[in-house]
Amino acid sequence: MAEQKNSKLFGVLAEFANPGDLLKAAEKVRDKGYKKWDTHSPFPVHGMDRAMGLKDSKLGIFVFICSMTGMLSAFYLQYWSSKIAYPLVIAGKPFNDYPSFGIWTFEGAILFAAFSALLGMFALNKLPLLYHALFSSKNFLRFSNDAFFISIEAKDPQFNAKETRRFLEEIGGKNIEVIEE
Repeated sequence: MAEQKNSKLFGVLAEFANPGDLLKAAEKVRDKGYKKWDTHSPFPVHGMDRAMGLKDSKLGIFVFICSMTGMLSAFYLQYWSSKIAYPLVIAGKPFNDYPSFGIWTFEGAILFAAFSALLGMFALNKLPLLYHALFSSKNFLRFSNDAFFISIEAKDPQFNAKETRRFLEEIGGKNIEVIEE
């Protein structure tokens, strides 16, 4: 007896001819009510965030909070070292010479902002992602070169392999394939 291979369905992948078609298709997928889907393009397509119905990123708020934390930490470290830990009078300056703290306070803000932006981007994008089911598609290998794709995941509440495939054909998708994990 031949063994049957247990494969889990990832979703459906469709190719589109150009960025304009991809943008129009993304609006139709959004309007149809799909939630677990993505577009893949070799370059950013202007207006795609709006076409997909994406919300603004929370990264800016996170970076701002971390930047202020870095600024206050750098300021407090300088204040503590000059006023509390080592209260030495140097060149006739007062213990809390806060105008001279400006450069390092700014540098603390920049340091914390840079690291929080990097780590926040990794976290929000779920990186590093060493494997993705779409990598098994021969057509998908062209997404970073000259092709435009929409993938709809099987995890989507509205997903039905036949209906989703038919829908993608209706909105202009070519080379439609069902992807298994």
